[in-house]
Amino acid sequence: MWSKKQKPKARPKSGAADTLITVDTKITGDVSFSGVLFVDGHIKGNVTAQEGNHSLLTVGSQGHIEGEIKVPQVVIYGYVNGDVHTSENLNLQKDSRVEGNVYYNLLQMAMGASVNGKLVKKDTARKLLNHKPDLEADVNELQTTLDD
Repeated sequence: MWSKKQKPKARPKSGAADTLITVDTKITGDVSFSGVLFVDGHIKGNVTAQEGNHSLLTVGSQGHIEGEIKVPQVVIYGYVNGDVHTSENLNLQKDSRVEGNVYYNLLQMAMGASVNGKLVKKDTARKLLNHKPDLEADVNELQTTLDD
């Protein structure tokens, strides 16, 4: 009788974590997630977000990740030893450290943050294929259809 319309999922906001890895937690192995992940513990492995969502990874001030990160939105307060790939934005807070290359679309870096690697801005412009039509083949095909 009474129906409630469901609201579409909005982008995740920092402060509300779906998954929390606390200071005393150590994970060895790759982590794949969707939604919001907050890491204040230690991960030795790659951290990736599932395709097709606006996932957010926050590495807390006690957080330590040794591995590659591939997440659309990343906020770092702690330490990362590995490449960081973001498709949306990267926020490096004061005293954060990244030992590896950073691939970003939008970057915000506070005074005191450090990156020991390359900062590489992703090219967001659409690229056209270098397509050269085979005019001779098109002319021959047209002639055969006209002859029939």
